[in-house]
Amino acid sequence: MSIRIVTDSTCDLPQATIDRYGITVLPLHINFGQESVLDGVEISRAEFYARLPSTNPAPTTAAPGVDLFKQVYQKLAQAGATEILSIHISATLSAVTDVARVAAKDYLRVPVTVVDAQQLSGGVGFVVEAAAEAVAEGLTLQGVLARIAERIRRTHVFAALDTLEYLKRSGRMNGVIAGIGSLLQLKPILRMHQGKAGAERVRTSTRAMARLVEILQEVGPVTQAVLLHAHAPERAAQLYALARPWLPAGELLSVEITPVLGAHLGPGAVGLAVVSAK
Repeated sequence: MSIRIVTDSTCDLPQATIDRYGITVLPLHINFGQESVLDGVEISRAEFYARLPSTNPAPTTAAPGVDLFKQVYQKLAQAGATEILSIHISATLSAVTDVARVAAKDYLRVPVTVVDAQQLSGGVGFVVEAAAEAVAEGLTLQGVLARIAERIRRTHVFAALDTLEYLKRSGRMNGVIAGIGSLLQLKPILRMHQGKAGAERVRTSTRAMARLVEILQEVGPVTQAVLLHAHAPERAAQLYALARPWLPAGELLSVEITPVLGAHLGPGAVGLAVVSAK
């Protein structure tokens, strides 16, 4: 039995992890008007965030097509995969999981199991990594799925946005942000857990940082964590300094979130993806 794993570019996994486990990452599309580029392939993070503030209208994003998913599944089957796990960003945030399900239903050469990671960014990454570790340990598909379910339950993502403007432009999470308001001084806090998005508001950037630390304490203790930021390494370093007493010992990975997510969150967002101990 050979189980291979497919995910998408919202996972924000380090390249070393992708290479170690042979994970296939499908890039989403970023559209600047009539120009379409592949997330993380045809545009770098630096290029994207430099371009974002002056782009009007705001860029849009799109899932890979059904045919591309089937091509990837076919390539893995030809390489010896006997089962495929396709793990993707929360279906409440993107159409990627639904597209994968259509492709899996149509692809009959080997079984394809599609999993909604119920997360975004580093949260998806933690779920995919747990699956890859379970496969490397030699677990059966059912054992891997059990490991995934357990990881989803313990994974949390929370972030402070610098502005609501990009979420409003993109139309994502309209139901969640509707009650936040639009006063410029308000700083939105977004949370994601088991496919459910939540939002709250604070009045200053300082309070936003403090609130992220409070949330970390609420969901902790944590066994794994990664810093997330949208072209804001200084703010990420500030958050790390405040949150360090409640984070796992040792060096903490800091990830600039992939452009396809940055298009919706906007520059300046900062947060954490964590795995709770229980």
